[in-house]
Amino acid sequence: MLREGLRIWLESYGLPAEVIVLIVSMLPIFELRGGIPCGAALHIVWWKTYLMAVLGNMIPVVPLLLFLDPISDWLRRHMELANRFFEWLFARTRRRTEAGIRKYGLFLGLMFFVAIPLPVTGAWTGCAAAFLFGVKFRYSLPAVMLGVLIASIIVSIITYGAATVIKLI
Repeated sequence: MLREGLRIWLESYGLPAEVIVLIVSMLPIFELRGGIPCGAALHIVWWKTYLMAVLGNMIPVVPLLLFLDPISDWLRRHMELANRFFEWLFARTRRRTEAGIRKYGLFLGLMFFVAIPLPVTGAWTGCAAAFLFGVKFRYSLPAVMLGVLIASIIVSIITYGAATVIKLI
């Protein structure tokens, strides 16, 4: 598994297990859905894994929310490849988030989108959706944070619950 390979690669640098969870949780795609299982695989107690995964997942959120607009504008003006990438990303994000945001409103729709622990529905994509739909920072930050907290509870229960059941068998 890619997640297992990443964990082994980071361990080879002698990083503490908690730091590995923090780093994996910061990465797009992996986010806390990768960080929490890494913490369980590294035998970190659930509450330390939870804290490090939430912290790691939230670290890129503020810069993304604040700087995604100016950076994407600059890149779109100066690089054709970046322009095509952002067009693809925005079209994809619109398709995946528009129904939920329309149904629940901007705040709740964004929060539920981030909270559902499925591939490509985390804080990174939530920040892109907030940017895309023009959600102000003062609304998007708490919505993404609540979504991250909910997702981390769900993933922790699934991961550590499954690990407990496996130990009992």
